[in-house]
Amino acid sequence: MSVRKAILKKLFRHRYIGGRHTEIRNAMKGFPPMLLKETKEEIKSLIKEGYLLSKISTGEMHISLNPRLLEEIRKEIE
Repeated sequence: MSVRKAILKKLFRHRYIGGRHTEIRNAMKGFPPMLLKETKEEIKSLIKEGYLLSKISTGEMHISLNPRLLEEIRKEIE
């Protein structure tokens, strides 16, 4: 499974969609240490593509899935 797919699947499974968000470091938990750099780069890429929404909350960057693209996200994680 690709890192991209794993990130989307994890956020979807935990229902981090729209107004419900989590810190980037929480989204990166569970990935092997050798993939953390790639994971962070993939998160940045997903934000640029619009699949993830980002905001600053509690002084940290938080992310969630874009509810407008849920149908595309579902297709990508299946």
